Amino acid sequence: MLEAWREHPRVGHRETNGNPPGTSRQVSKIRFADRPHEKNQQKEPTMSERLIIFDTTLRDGEQSPGISLDPAEKLEIAEQLGRLGVDYIEAGFPVSSDGDFEAVQTIARVVGVNGGPVIAGLSRTHLADVDRCWEALRDADRGRIHVFISTSPQHMEHMLKMNQAQVIAETRSGVARAREHTADVEFSPQDATRTPLDFMLEVLRAAVEAGATTLNIPDTVGYGIPWDFGALIQHIRREVAGDYIISTHCHNDLGLATANSLAGVQAGARQVEVCVNGIGERAGNAALEEVVMAVKIRPDQFPGIEVGVATEELAKTSRLVSRLTGYPIQYNKAVVGKNAFAHESGIHQHGVLAERSTYEIIDAATVGQVGSQIVLGKHSGRHAFRDSLAKMGLHLQGDALNTSFLRFKDLADRKVQITEADLEAIVAEELGIDLVEGWALDALEVTGGTVGVPRARVVLIRSGAKVDAEAEGNGMIDAVFQSIRRACGIEASLAGFTVSAVTPGMDALGDVVVQLESEGVKVSGRGVSTDVVEAAARAYLNAVNRLGRFRSRRADAEPEIGP
Repeated sequence: MLEAWREHPRVGHRETNGNPPGTSRQVSKIRFADRPHEKNQQKEPTMSERLIIFDTTLRDGEQSPGISLDPAEKLEIAEQLGRLGVDYIEAGFPVSSDGDFEAVQTIARVVGVNGGPVIAGLSRTHLADVDRCWEALRDADRGRIHVFISTSPQHMEHMLKMNQAQVIAETRSGVARAREHTADVEFSPQDATRTPLDFMLEVLRAAVEAGATTLNIPDTVGYGIPWDFGALIQHIRREVAGDYIISTHCHNDLGLATANSLAGVQAGARQVEVCVNGIGERAGNAALEEVVMAVKIRPDQFPGIEVGVATEELAKTSRLVSRLTGYPIQYNKAVVGKNAFAHESGIHQHGVLAERSTYEIIDAATVGQVGSQIVLGKHSGRHAFRDSLAKMGLHLQGDALNTSFLRFKDLADRKVQITEADLEAIVAEELGIDLVEGWALDALEVTGGTVGVPRARVVLIRSGAKVDAEAEGNGMIDAVFQSIRRACGIEASLAGFTVSAVTPGMDALGDVVVQLESEGVKVSGRGVSTDVVEAAARAYLNAVNRLGRFRSRRADAEPEIGP
């Protein structure tokens, strides 16, 4: 029997727990399974259904403190959401500002055509708001008006100054007006999880009768608990008759937004409202990437549920949203975080090196991430140490491996991050071999802009000798790369280039990672500077040096170093 325990103000068919009425320990017990079945009740989930991904990054996500996207930035994100394959894009709240209206209208005209996602706009129940929302959406091939009104006692008393009858009347009026414009109308009772149950059911019935085709249940303040929220969704499906899809909109104030959304899906919700990177008001919303991958990875828990998202676009979408909003992605963020596929523990590293699935339930490539990353530190083991050396072209065995590993562990206790230079120094000192000296940047001069061809001049030093070179490019950074390649005499193709801000503010450090490929070998380099062009130069030069060292070791034709 499905049961849910609820305290006031949610009201239902109740049994007390034995305490006299009016005492502080009185609890309501709602037995959903005891409800009589209605002829018009919602159908149980079938075995093959589409879970609608309703992305609200551009509406609820943008409400995060400090985020203010202009129409061009919103359009860039919307285009990427289209490539990601979300079903709906809630592009904004048109009545809130002229800028938001313009952004929604532009997205409707550019992204919402030729088979793109459905474009949605948010609207209060006021008739003028609904009309303004449709004006912004009308040029999309498919548009949805999302109407909402608050229903919790806290909101009704302190914000709306309305009684229950007035809220129900507003609901009918706003939804009916939206239905005059489009057949796709969504309704949300804001702060649903703190709304008395019987009243919320009455409001939802009014919305369906007025023409709502989607009923969204917002956990506006993150009050829900998964099993309770799931029971609520199931109860609504039973008690509210009509032809509609039920949706979830969960906030993360208790860290349960994703869990509550999934509980809703298991209970019969077939739309989830989510944000990229979990951004949004206060602690944020349910994270798109987490909900999607949970359904993908655990079909045993969501049998027959299909998601149309192109998961290989997840990491790219995450980085774009982070860059344009200025909200960094936490290192340990699920699915898209820097450490999501990184391993430092020796036991974990051993397992992943033997077989990825030992410690990774997601293949990094399926979400657009770099594969398993072995991070050397004080918790690393001998397998990871040997594997890292091998990737540098150093193959150690026997006593040479053991003594070098002990030196590494000693250094790792004193240094947080171990670099390739550290490993080279350990091996060189232990075995008495010479390091391959690399190039160093002595001077950099660039010119660019809208007039003339971008040019760059570099001065490099190696073994005390200076070499300079000049080159043109299709941008200042490309010109720098061409000049470094000319000075070093190394031919390699650019396989990857990423740039991010290490710190916030106008004086932020730019962190550039460059990946080069030559003769089947891929190497990466990293550079940091307040000048992004300089950071790019240092990253490219770092990668060139790694490539040179690798070639040198391969030319030595010494597959193993040891006794």
